[in-house]
Amino acid sequence: MKCLVTGGNGFLGRYIVEMLLERGDEVISLGRSPQPELHCLGVTIMQGDICDKAFLLKACKGVDVVFHTAAMAEMWGKWEDFYAINVTGTVNIIDACRKNNVERLIYTSSPSVVFGQDDLENVNEETSYPEQYLAFYPHTKALAEKKVLEENGKGLLTCALRPHLIFGPRDNHLLPRVLDRARAGKLKVVGAGKNLVDVVYVENAAKAHIDAADHLFEGSQACGSAYFISQGEPVNLWSWINDILISKGIKPVKKSVSYWVAFRIGTLLEILYALLRIAGEPPMTRFIASQLAKSHYFDISRARKEIGYSPSIDTKTGLRITLDSL
Repeated sequence: MKCLVTGGNGFLGRYIVEMLLERGDEVISLGRSPQPELHCLGVTIMQGDICDKAFLLKACKGVDVVFHTAAMAEMWGKWEDFYAINVTGTVNIIDACRKNNVERLIYTSSPSVVFGQDDLENVNEETSYPEQYLAFYPHTKALAEKKVLEENGKGLLTCALRPHLIFGPRDNHLLPRVLDRARAGKLKVVGAGKNLVDVVYVENAAKAHIDAADHLFEGSQACGSAYFISQGEPVNLWSWINDILISKGIKPVKKSVSYWVAFRIGTLLEILYALLRIAGEPPMTRFIASQLAKSHYFDISRARKEIGYSPSIDTKTGLRITLDSL
């Protein structure tokens, strides 16, 4: 295949690029910054912005399949910034695919598109989008996911993957952030500390995208479908975090705060940061409080059955490899 990966130099995107190269596919990586390491691997580099329609039309020329991983994944920011990148950027990708007769589009979504404020315990893809979101990120990712899935069959085959809490070597977001906050003494258990969450090792998440592309053909069950992607074995969030901290010589988290206290603090901080235009991200938000206190794990049987997904690297092994790399 001739493949285009948006965000190809990002955490997940880089693994997708490398796996495609390993099996002999031709790869184009699209990003806003130079990518010399990928260029040295034989990847064609397209430097530009997904908000630039003319650039995308050129980038998608002659492409068979697009893996759209690029997104604004911050927990705080302006609505217009999230919307421009996550929604308008995705619409631009769809338009470029259709005008270039690209066959397939695999969109990297998020399980947070179905997260409102309640626990999600072993839910499947029949779970509805919530009426209200606690942050701009899940809201705009949901809007983009809907647009991708609605386009299926209109000259383009589409599906969406929802990998949850990706971890692994080269992670510059999830575990480094947890470790930094713990070292600074700014990490507290939110809620009772008994919530179960799904995680996914990055190589498993990347392989799921390629599985989806291989199963996305006319008449297949993957067409127009969304899939939860995880290890298939939820972990106790705070036990998992403490095991990681102990392995790196950091004291485990013992102090705690109730969910509703954290939620109210997050509400107040969001108001203050917005009104006073304070730079940076609030130390607590409603969304973060809910993510840290609530259970969110998913039934991945549909992904196993319909796109052949199987997490080949178990959680324990994946975590050991990750910690060795930090």
